[in-house]
Amino acid sequence: MAFLQQWRRFNFFDKEVVKNPQTSEIFNKIQDIDITTCASGRGQIIFGDTRGILYFLDRSMQLTDFKAYEERVTHLHQLKQHNILVSIGQDESGINPVIKVWNLDKKDKTNNPTCTRYTRAIPGSNNPSQVSSLTVSENLNMMAIGFMDGSVTLIRGDVTRERHSKSRTIHQDKTPVTGLAFRHSQRNTFLYVVTETCTLSFNLTGKEPRKEVLDLHGCPFHCSVMSDATQDNQFLIGRSDAVYFYQPDGRGPCLAFEGQKTILHWFRGYLVVVTKDSKTLPRSVAGEGPPRIMDIVTVYDIQNKFIAYSAPVPEVLDVIQEWGSIYILGGDRKLYHLQEKDTQTKLEILFKKNLYIPAINLAKSQHYDYDGLIDIFTQYGDHLYSKGDHDGAIAQYIRTIGRLEPSYVIRKFLDAQRIHNLTAYLQALHKETLANEDHTTLLLNCYTKLKDNSKLDEFIMTKDKEVTFDVETAIKVCRQAGYYEHALFLAEKHNQHNLYLKIQLEDIKDYQKALTYIAKLDFEEAMDNMKKYGKMLMSEVPTQTTDLLKLLCTDYKPSDKPLVDPASLSGDVIVPPLVHKAPAEEFIHIFVNNSSQLMEFLEHMTKVQQDSPSLIYNTLLELYLHDLAHVEIKEKATKKELERKAMDLLQTSDSHYDIDQALILCQMHNFKKGILFLYEKGKLYQQILHYHMEHDEYDQIIDACKRYGTQDSNLWVQALSYFAGREDNCKQYIVEVLSQIDRRNLLPPLIVIETLAHNSTATLSVVKDYIIRRLQQENDQIADDERLIKQYREETEKMRTQIEEMKTNAKIFQVSKCSVCNHKLELPSVHFLCQHSYHQHCFDSYADNDQECPACAPENHKVLDIIKAQEQGRDLHEQFHRQLEKSQDGFSVVAEYFGRGVFNKVTLLTDSNKSSPARQQSSPASRPVTTPQPISKPPPSTRIPASVQPQITPAQPQPQRAYTTPGIPTRAAAAPYSAPTQAPARASQPVPRITPPQQRVPQTSMQRPSTPDSSKSSPRRTPTSTTPQSSLPGTPQRGASPKPDYSDSLNPFAEGGPGKASKPAVGGGTMNPFTGRPYSPTEAAGKNPFEEAPPAGTNPFGDEAEEEDDGSYNPFFN
Repeated sequence: MAFLQQWRRFNFFDKEVVKNPQTSEIFNKIQDIDITTCASGRGQIIFGDTRGILYFLDRSMQLTDFKAYEERVTHLHQLKQHNILVSIGQDESGINPVIKVWNLDKKDKTNNPTCTRYTRAIPGSNNPSQVSSLTVSENLNMMAIGFMDGSVTLIRGDVTRERHSKSRTIHQDKTPVTGLAFRHSQRNTFLYVVTETCTLSFNLTGKEPRKEVLDLHGCPFHCSVMSDATQDNQFLIGRSDAVYFYQPDGRGPCLAFEGQKTILHWFRGYLVVVTKDSKTLPRSVAGEGPPRIMDIVTVYDIQNKFIAYSAPVPEVLDVIQEWGSIYILGGDRKLYHLQEKDTQTKLEILFKKNLYIPAINLAKSQHYDYDGLIDIFTQYGDHLYSKGDHDGAIAQYIRTIGRLEPSYVIRKFLDAQRIHNLTAYLQALHKETLANEDHTTLLLNCYTKLKDNSKLDEFIMTKDKEVTFDVETAIKVCRQAGYYEHALFLAEKHNQHNLYLKIQLEDIKDYQKALTYIAKLDFEEAMDNMKKYGKMLMSEVPTQTTDLLKLLCTDYKPSDKPLVDPASLSGDVIVPPLVHKAPAEEFIHIFVNNSSQLMEFLEHMTKVQQDSPSLIYNTLLELYLHDLAHVEIKEKATKKELERKAMDLLQTSDSHYDIDQALILCQMHNFKKGILFLYEKGKLYQQILHYHMEHDEYDQIIDACKRYGTQDSNLWVQALSYFAGREDNCKQYIVEVLSQIDRRNLLPPLIVIETLAHNSTATLSVVKDYIIRRLQQENDQIADDERLIKQYREETEKMRTQIEEMKTNAKIFQVSKCSVCNHKLELPSVHFLCQHSYHQHCFDSYADNDQECPACAPENHKVLDIIKAQEQGRDLHEQFHRQLEKSQDGFSVVAEYFGRGVFNKVTLLTDSNKSSPARQQSSPASRPVTTPQPISKPPPSTRIPASVQPQITPAQPQPQRAYTTPGIPTRAAAAPYSAPTQAPARASQPVPRITPPQQRVPQTSMQRPSTPDSSKSSPRRTPTSTTPQSSLPGTPQRGASPKPDYSDSLNPFAEGGPGKASKPAVGGGTMNPFTGRPYSPTEAAGKNPFEEAPPAGTNPFGDEAEEEDDGSYNPFFN
C-alpha cells in the first residue's frame, strides 16, 4: 500500500476556464443546459440533457444539437476507434429505457446523425428498471448494460444493428451496478462488473461466461475506470479509503488516501480523482443561490509516484478528455481546461528542486530521448559528487557510459581515496567494451594498488568470461606489477605467444616450460619463435633445443596434437598428410656457442635429408676440419674419426656441398686428403701437380702425371720444367718424364734441350736416347712428305693433261651397250662424256634426275659433299683456334685449313631460280649476285670436257638451228647412230663450271638456271637432225635453244682460267659478260653486285696453272 500523502506535489498542469476563441470571453453556451451525461471522442464533446437533446461541441467551441429522445438522455458512450455513439434515454416514463446507436458519419435529411439501432434495455428481472451503467466493446461485437436492480445484460453481435444480436443476463444482484468495463487480451475478453457491494469479472471467451469474484467491496457511481497499457490495463476502483487495482483474476495493489471520491478518470498514464471538499464558495454578486461545494481535482502520476496537479473546482459534474487535454465540467456550467506542461518545463521544475530521480523517472515515462537522459544522469552525478556522495555519483556516471567522455569522470576520481569508485567505473567501462588501452592500464593499476587479487582474478583469470579489455595492455601491466601468473594466463589464453615466451624466458626464466610451449605451437609460430629465442634456449637447455630443432626441420607436428589427423582416416579418399619442414640453414646461427650440438644437428639433417642445401654440408665440413685442426696429438682415435667423417662427407655422391667453398676450407685447415680429392673431383689436375711440387713430393708428382696425363698431357711438360729447375739429383725422374714426352710428342726437341740446359745435374746421357729417337722420327717424316709431294705433283700433271685434252680434242663415244641393261644401244639414246651411254627409257627409269649420269652420281655427290664441308669450314674460326690449341702439331692444323681455302678470298655464286628464258629478263634471280671475284669476258670458243655433256640421239631428225655466238661453228644434222660416234672438235654450247653450294651462275635470258648438283657426268643429248645442245645442271633441254655465253671466271676450260678477272667497265662497274656493257640498275633488281669486288683469290696450284680451274672446286682434280 502506498500512501499518496507522502508523494511530492508538483504543478505540472495549467488550469484555465474555456473561452470563446472568437470573442475571448468565457464560454457560456452550456449555461442553460441541464446536463445529465457527458462523453467525448473523435474530436468532439457530447452532452445529454433532461429534454432528450444531444449537444456536440467541436474544438472551435461551436455547439450543435438535435433531439434524440422525448424525455431525457441518461447515458452516452463514444467509441474511440469508430465514429459510433451509443446512447440510452427515455421516450416514455414507466417503461424500459431505449438504446440507440448513432452513426455520426452518416447524416439524414435533416442533417442529423443516423440512428442505426433502436433497442429496449431489458433488465434480467423483466421489470422496468433504470439503466445505471453502460459500456461498449471497441470491436463492436459486445455491449454490456447495468441496471439499478443489480442485473447485467450482455448483448452479443453487431452493436450497430439489432439483427443477429443476442442478449442475456449474466449477473443478478440486489444492489445497483455502478460500473462496467471491457478488457481485451490476445486470447480472452473480460468484463468487469462493479456494484455497491462487490467487484466481479466475467471471462466472455467461451459460450458460457465464467464468473470470478474479485472483491466483496464495490464502489459508488463514476468511481471505476480502466487504465491503459502503462498500468497493464488494470481496473481501478475508488473508495473512501483508497484506490484499488484489479486484474481479471484478483486484486492488485492500492493507493491509500482518504476522502470521498466522486469521479475517477484515466488520462495518459495519469489518474484523475475528484474528491469532496468541505469548503464552500461565497455567494454570487447577486446573492442568489446556495453556496457551492468545492471539489478537489487531483492528478496522480502512478508510475513516477508523485502528484502532478491538485486544485479545487466548484462541484465537478464530470471529467472529460479530448484534444490532448483534460476538461472539467463544473457545477457552474463552466468548462475548466487542464493543459499539461511540456516535458522540458517539468524537468526544469524538478532540477530547480534537485529532484533528479523524479526527473529521470519522468523523462523515461515520457519517452525522452537518450541524449536527454544522459544529460540528466550527468547533472545528477555532478550534484551527488558536489554533495560528497561519491558512490551515488559514480552510479550515475556509469549510466552515462557511451555518451559522456570517460576522462570527464576519471579526472574526478583520480584521488587515492576514491580509487574504489574509479575501479567501479572502469569495470563498467570494460563491460561495455568501450575501454581503450589507457583505461585497461588504469584499472589493472587500481587492482594492483588495492591488492585486490580476487577482483584481479575475476577480471583476468575467468576462462569463459568475454574479454572486455585490450589483452596486450593487460599483459604488460600485470608483467610490470609482478603478476606473472596473470600475464601468462592471458598470453596463453589469447595466443600471445611472443609475450608468453618473453615472460617465461626473461622474467620467470623457466626455459624448459618455454621450450615445451614452443613445441605446442603451429609450424609457422614455432619456427619464428625458435629463430627469435633459439640462441637463449640453446645456451640453457642445449639438448632439448637441438631435439626440437631436429623435429622442426624434418616433419614437425605440434606436441599436443595427434600424429595422424583423425579426419584423414575417416574419409574414403586418403589425403596425404602435409609435411612441414623448416629450412635448417636458417637455424645455424643458434649454435654459435655450441659447436658439438651444431655438429649433431647437421649430421642428423644430412642423414634424413640428403638433399639439404650446400650451406648445411659446408658448415658440417667446416666443423669437422675445425675440430680436426684443434684436436690433441694424443687423441689419435678422435683425429682418425674426424678425418673419416670429413672424407665420407666429401666422397658421398649425395652431398651437395659447394666444391669451391669446401676447397677453401680444406686449404685453410691444411687437410691434404680433402684438398687432393677436391682437386681431382673438380678435374684440377694442374693444381694437384702444383700441390705436390710445393711439397717436393717427387714420387707423387710422377704418380699424378701417370694418373691424369691422359686427361691433361701438359702435366708431363710441367713436370719436366719442375725437375729441370731442381738442383737435386732427379735423373731418374727426368728420364721417365722424357720418355712420356717423347711417346706423346708433347714438346719439340729443341725446347726440351733448352729446358734441361738449366739443370746442372742433367747430363747428355740423360737426353741422348731421346734426341736420337726424335731425329730418326723427323727423318722418316721428311721422307714420307717428299713421297707424297711427288705423288701429288704427278696426279696434278695428269689432271692438267686431261683438262687440256678435253678443251682441245673431240670426244669419241665408242660405247655400244647400255650401261644399265647391257643391251645394244638403240635410238633414242643418251651419252655422257664419262663414257656411259643409256637407252632413253633406261635413263628415265634409273636416273634420279636428268642432269647426271646414274653410274657416276654417287661419286659426284661425295665430291660435292667434300666441297660443301670445306666451304662450311671456312668460317669456323673458333673451331680452328680450339683445334690449334689442343693439337700436338699445330702446323698440320694450319696446313689443313690452308688447304680448305680458309686464307683465300673466295668467289661465291648463288643458285638461280628455275624460270623460263622469257621471264629471266625481268627476274632478279637471273642476275648475278655479289661475288668477291670479277667475271671475265666470254672466250671466243669453248670446249666440252669428258663426262659433262650428254649426246641425245632421237629417232627422227629435226631441222637445224644455227647459233649466232661469234667464234663457235655450226653443225649439220647428225647422221643416224653408228658406233663409234665421234663428237665434234668443239662443243656447240659452253658447259657451266661445277660450283660448290651457295653459288649461282650468272645467266641471261637465253639460259636456264643452273643448280649446285652438277657433276662430271652432266649429260649431253645429241639429236640426229639438229646441232647438239647442252643443258645446265638445273633442267635438261630437249629442243634447240639460243646459245648462251659464260664468263671466263665460271668456265674452267676458258682461256685464262677462272681466276683471271675481266677488265672493269668504265665508271667503276663490272662489265656484263653477256651484253658487253657495264651493269646498270635496269638489269639488276638492286645494287650492282660486282662493284668494289675484291681481287681474285690465290690459285692453289701455282702461277703456272692459273689458266686452269680451281682444284678445290673441280671434281675432276680429286
